[in-house]
Amino acid sequence: MRKEGNVLVRAGDIVFIIVIMGLLLPFVLVGALFIWLSGLLFLLPLILALYVSLCVVLVVKTFQLNKHEKVIHRMIIGVVTLSIVYAIPGIYDKTRPVLQDDYVDTTAYAPFSVNTKAVSLTKPSTLKIEDNLPVIDGATALYPIYSAFAQEVYPEKGYNQSNSEVMSNRTGEAYNNLINGRADLIFVLAPSEHQLAMAKRLEKELKLTPIGKEAFVFFVNEKNPVKSLTTDEIRGIYTGDITNWKEVGGNRKEIRAFQRPEDSGSQTALQQFMGDVPIMDPPVEDVASLMGTVIDQVSDYKNYNNAIGYTFRYYSTEMTKNNAIRLLSVNGVEPTKETIRSGDYPIANELYAVTAGSDNPHINEFVDWILSEQGQEIIEKTGYVSLQ
Repeated sequence: MRKEGNVLVRAGDIVFIIVIMGLLLPFVLVGALFIWLSGLLFLLPLILALYVSLCVVLVVKTFQLNKHEKVIHRMIIGVVTLSIVYAIPGIYDKTRPVLQDDYVDTTAYAPFSVNTKAVSLTKPSTLKIEDNLPVIDGATALYPIYSAFAQEVYPEKGYNQSNSEVMSNRTGEAYNNLINGRADLIFVLAPSEHQLAMAKRLEKELKLTPIGKEAFVFFVNEKNPVKSLTTDEIRGIYTGDITNWKEVGGNRKEIRAFQRPEDSGSQTALQQFMGDVPIMDPPVEDVASLMGTVIDQVSDYKNYNNAIGYTFRYYSTEMTKNNAIRLLSVNGVEPTKETIRSGDYPIANELYAVTAGSDNPHINEFVDWILSEQGQEIIEKTGYVSLQ
């Protein structure tokens, strides 16, 4: 044993400290793992700072280092404060409302379910398919439409959204299912270049039949003073040429322009809107994968007061009903059914029924029925704009 000032340092004290630190360490490691897997990496410095600070306090108290106690406490407070300051942006980020363009609970629109939101015809359907039901799939935003089609034309039973004759697997997977023969007919927007290339590679010809129209819309935080953008201003934002809201009549804040993953319906719509103009890289966030590595993932729209995102009118106003965002007018025109129908709203997209050479005997009559007065009635009653 040895002496440090008037403090007797004993081997037992050292063992005691090591044991306590060892007992605490598994909790710290489990917490760190949870933080890693939850994408809360900004909290790691705070967790480590608290653990080290606790260990230092334990040493000070055990060895009665009173003359150094004030200095050590100030150092601890400083380190913990810096860790908290470092974590604040991440905490703010995680508390922002998120609008995921590719997810909403669609079970409320399931065909034949109790109190379904899927609309009904005013008269009995002129088409009924009792066997060899075409397998249909499509975009989340269009599920209310084709669910209502199935409710009028298909036999009454339950239809599992991931594996039945009436599925809802989102745009990208719907195109995959169609091209690979797992679906006969899908309801989506126009395919991406990648989806066209995949069809060509597998020698499948995509036949796109327009069945209705919808507005491609841009939205901002409801407190953003900007209420309208021109098409050129929107393109400028998504090329990165316009970087501050002050440039388009807003507050002096940097624009955070969110995007969607490749092959999603809304991302393809953005690419078509931009034409040959290159789109800047999207905001990404670090996500811990199941392999234990950190990967970049396109960030979901987070409702900062300087953010801008995009989706489709019906999806945002009826399916998600997010009151914390506001749809922008484009060229001074609001996205409404009337302005879509008249052609005044400048970014209207066709809704398609898409086939790829299915041999199902009912495909043609089903598509013809969708284009008929009854099929168009369903599109209109759902909330989209019909062709008629």
